[in-house]
Amino acid sequence: MENEQQQPAENTNAAAAPAQPAAAPQATTPAEPAPAAKPANDKRDPAQTDRRGKKKGKFILIGVILVALVAGGLYVFAHRNEENTDDAAIDGHSITVSPQIAGTVLKLNISDNQEVKAGDVLMEIDPATYIAKRDHAQAALDAAEAAATAAQSNAETTDISAPSNLDAARANVTAAQANLDKAEADLKRMQHLSREARSQQDLDQAVANEKSMKSSLEDAEAKLRSAETAPKAIAQAQANSDELAAQVKQAQADLAQSEIDLAYTKVTAPIDGRITKRSVEQGNFIQPGQALASLVGNDVWVTANFKETQLRHMHAGQKVDIKIDAYPDQTFTGKVDSIQSGTGAFFSAFPPENATGNFVKIVQRVPVKITFDEIPDAKLAIGPGMSVIPTVDTASE
Repeated sequence: MENEQQQPAENTNAAAAPAQPAAAPQATTPAEPAPAAKPANDKRDPAQTDRRGKKKGKFILIGVILVALVAGGLYVFAHRNEENTDDAAIDGHSITVSPQIAGTVLKLNISDNQEVKAGDVLMEIDPATYIAKRDHAQAALDAAEAAATAAQSNAETTDISAPSNLDAARANVTAAQANLDKAEADLKRMQHLSREARSQQDLDQAVANEKSMKSSLEDAEAKLRSAETAPKAIAQAQANSDELAAQVKQAQADLAQSEIDLAYTKVTAPIDGRITKRSVEQGNFIQPGQALASLVGNDVWVTANFKETQLRHMHAGQKVDIKIDAYPDQTFTGKVDSIQSGTGAFFSAFPPENATGNFVKIVQRVPVKITFDEIPDAKLAIGPGMSVIPTVDTASE
């Protein structure tokens, strides 16, 4: 009965063999479900669907471009008044620590990267030699002052005695002349007397007296000529006094120099700062001008080399945001202090000679000094040469 029932089915399958859709349902199994059949009423064209996808992609691309243009425009608008450069660095005072005198380092009070204050003693030079020079200069000054005092006293005495001696010499000449005149008159009278009225002895006495008075006059005149040199004597005494006074001043200068040299045995810090590049050890013999260390001051600023085309609206007093490469998470504020009058190339060791050879125009850079509103925290290792990026707000005043 089962066979009879299956026979018509087989015949039916055989008869329907040319029509494959009827046999399709039998090919599926529960483990491998057949793909969903396309609805009979789906009439979409694949080419049209592809065109719609491309059109949608274009709209998305255009939207992205518009958003980027708007964002870029907003960024440019927001930063239209800003000028920045990466050609900038921290600048500051750097002083070379050098001795003024030669000697052996007796005591060294500094180490690398040590903080010091102005006036701190960095090192001491053996002072023994300079103490001896100071004492020698003091003794020379004492001797010069004593000689100058004596010369000044002599000059004062000469200034009084010389004129008096001149007056006395003139008086003596006058008296001697009078005595000579009297002696000559007596001699003439004696010669005119007859032999009965005078004796030979009286005549001889008159002749001798006349000669004596003549000699006295000559002596008085000689003393007068000597006394007439009183102005020269006064001048000579004063000149001697002045010379010794000058020697006193020289001795005082020598003493002052020796005291300065003695003070230079202690090398002190001229400013607050940090010791770097120390190249001296205790016991070294050092010479004047020898570089022993560098002292970098705590006062720092930024030197930014802006292009000359960026300076159109830049001037002193404008606000600046400062980013230091070593501390990218911090922003420091400052202001434009000044703009150098000339490009950096013009003041270089070998400035360009544009008047010779072929000329090629190159945009020049001009150093701009930027100061910090507040001194950076001392805990931050900020020193000359560190790279920064300053941004100047040219719209600020």
